[in-house]
Amino acid sequence: MRDGTDGEQVRVVALGGGHGLYATLSAVRRLTDRITAIVTVADDGGSSGRLRAELGMIPPGDLRMALAALAGPAAGVWPAAVQHRFGGSGALAGHAVGNLILAGLTELLGDPVAALDELGRVLDVTGRVLPMASTALTIEADVSGLEADPRVGRRIRGQVAVATTPGTVRRVRLIPSDPPACAAAVAAIGDADLVVLGPGSWFTSVIPHVLVPELHDAMARTGARKVLVLNLAAEPGETAGFSTERHLHVLAQHAPAFRVDHVVVDSASVPAGRERDQLVRAAARLGAESVFTDVAEPRTTMHHPGRLAATLEQLAPASAKRRTA
Repeated sequence: MRDGTDGEQVRVVALGGGHGLYATLSAVRRLTDRITAIVTVADDGGSSGRLRAELGMIPPGDLRMALAALAGPAAGVWPAAVQHRFGGSGALAGHAVGNLILAGLTELLGDPVAALDELGRVLDVTGRVLPMASTALTIEADVSGLEADPRVGRRIRGQVAVATTPGTVRRVRLIPSDPPACAAAVAAIGDADLVVLGPGSWFTSVIPHVLVPELHDAMARTGARKVLVLNLAAEPGETAGFSTERHLHVLAQHAPAFRVDHVVVDSASVPAGRERDQLVRAAARLGAESVFTDVAEPRTTMHHPGRLAATLEQLAPASAKRRTA
């Protein structure tokens, strides 16, 4: 494993989607400029879902949020502009400006990665934002608790449907099941010093990354230190009622061979006692050391960027520790 003794900044790859990935990127940009965000592409709701259906493009919303998280000071008003949503009730209502820009750039350049790189230059982005696959994906889930007989399961399809189901999600899969991974994303994982997965919507933003065979294999082969950041609380819908330990169990069920070096857990979310002991054992089955620390924004279920950055700095190779946050 590279230890940063060459004096270069640590190379970080962060995988996820939505607000969870935004939190990770807000933290790691305090440690390094060499960041690659690898983003889920299964969203089928809102502005992203409309553009996906109308133009056949990969959904841009989570990609846009990652770009905004990494925007630099020279970008001026552009970060706020790409996040702005149109109001009203017309054809543009609900669309984010950045989603439309990415749609236009993708049509103009003929390549979603080139579109992301171009908008990244406008936003003075620190690092790079990439899709996890080069085609839009669909999430399908096996869900129980939707029928009168609790033993009867139902198959539901679509990220929004999975994320908001009142039932219990048992398993998810991707359609297609063997999608082409973004080649640049695979290369970035291979070249990384630190790979961070999570936090985020467990079944729709975190687990999908280990279901893309080329990404899974790249994470297995990389010499990077791998860190899994757990959510601060179960989410209404897809993980309602889940213990922290159960999050690890379902990840292992979906990817039995997946291994990480550290699992980051907010100390207050899992107090010392039986639940913490069970979590430590579940993490060990992933090959991981459990790291209990304070990473929450006070009185919220959101990660504090500074606290998360400090934790990742301690787990990162030495080059990250020589930078001033």
